[in-house]
Amino acid sequence: MTHSATEETQRGFRSETLIILGFVALLLFTVFYVISQRQQVLRSSPSGFDGLRIWLNSNEVSAQSFLGGWQVDQETVGLLVLPLFDTSLDEDRVHPRTKEELLLQQDEYDLRLDAVLEKAVRVPTLLILPKWRSGMRLTGRAHPVLLSRQQQIETVLKQLTGQRDAQIEYARAPFTDFDYFDAEDVRHSAQIYAAQLFTNADCSPLIGNSDAMLLAECPLARGGSDARVLVLSDPDLLNNHGLRIGDNAAIAHNLLSSLAAERNVMIDYSREVWLSDPAESVRYERSWTDLKQFFGPPFLMLWLGGVLALALFIWRSWQRYGPVQAEDDDDTSAKSLAVRARARLMRLSDQDGALTGEYAKARLAASASALFGPALAHHYAEPKVFLDYVARHNPDLSRKLETVLKTIRNLPHRIPAAEAMRHVDELEALLEQITNDT
Repeated sequence: MTHSATEETQRGFRSETLIILGFVALLLFTVFYVISQRQQVLRSSPSGFDGLRIWLNSNEVSAQSFLGGWQVDQETVGLLVLPLFDTSLDEDRVHPRTKEELLLQQDEYDLRLDAVLEKAVRVPTLLILPKWRSGMRLTGRAHPVLLSRQQQIETVLKQLTGQRDAQIEYARAPFTDFDYFDAEDVRHSAQIYAAQLFTNADCSPLIGNSDAMLLAECPLARGGSDARVLVLSDPDLLNNHGLRIGDNAAIAHNLLSSLAAERNVMIDYSREVWLSDPAESVRYERSWTDLKQFFGPPFLMLWLGGVLALALFIWRSWQRYGPVQAEDDDDTSAKSLAVRARARLMRLSDQDGALTGEYAKARLAASASALFGPALAHHYAEPKVFLDYVARHNPDLSRKLETVLKTIRNLPHRIPAAEAMRHVDELEALLEQITNDT
């Protein structure tokens, strides 16, 4: 009974552990799914850049969206397009509590300035400044009331370029056209609604002019005086909302393909630096010495302990259960035949009392084999030894078993079959209880 209760308790513990592990896995999956869905909503929204990736790939320019999670060889990146959906770098955004706060929310997620600058130092980077609040993404409507605060965007621009005189300005006309000439000197017209422009004396304009730059090459706040970065002040030139206006799509294809120089354009939404330089990584060739160190101190003592424990386990199992015995349905050994013949003679001569006594001996031996194994069954099959063992665990059962064995031993040779079966049932009930309890 105790053994059964212990097994049920352990089974209960195992079930509870599996349930807890399953719940934790489900929780982690839910969190990951929610985060990935939020990123997916942002990328496919009017302020996202999934349309840019699809447009470039359809025009034979390799482009991909990157969310982080694995290392990327920076030599394969021709241009890192880094949209900034954060107007307060290094500061945690305040989660909105009402619908109005959600519509006027300025930051989609938090970014670290160090990570942004590190990426720009490692690979050619196009930084896209924030422009719209969350209401533009949620409503699908671009309205001046949903523009982010000019002062905060200026702060971000100064942090990225290290230039204190950098300023953000807005065009007065609803739509503003900007000329762009490709490598073949073909003129294209970029059209921006509520254009967000900037000025900086140390920046070289690529689209726009020195008084109102839309895209320019600027100094980088990290990496020395020679470090430069591309800054796009208005994301509507490349995002899903702006690609369908004017010649923006053609400009995006021509501009980004030339900047990437036949390498990959990676639109990076990640918060950490996942770029790696193969030249800086140390290549280590494996040898047998690496494996040999796991067999020296202090691991040597662990291995010796494991070998000794295995040897003890094998020896004990051999003593407990004996050698493996092949099952044979047709038991034709001399001893088995003799026992069967003796039992048949007793039954034919109507000696049910003697047959019950022999049966009791056989059942006692079988119970000893089940409890102690074949190797020790012969010793514990002796009635006195078996009764001593039972007495140490359950004195009441020992006394009852001793009474039943004594009664069977004193039975006359000839008794009615019903009386013999009654004694056998009593013996079986006691042996079954002893086996279950111990």
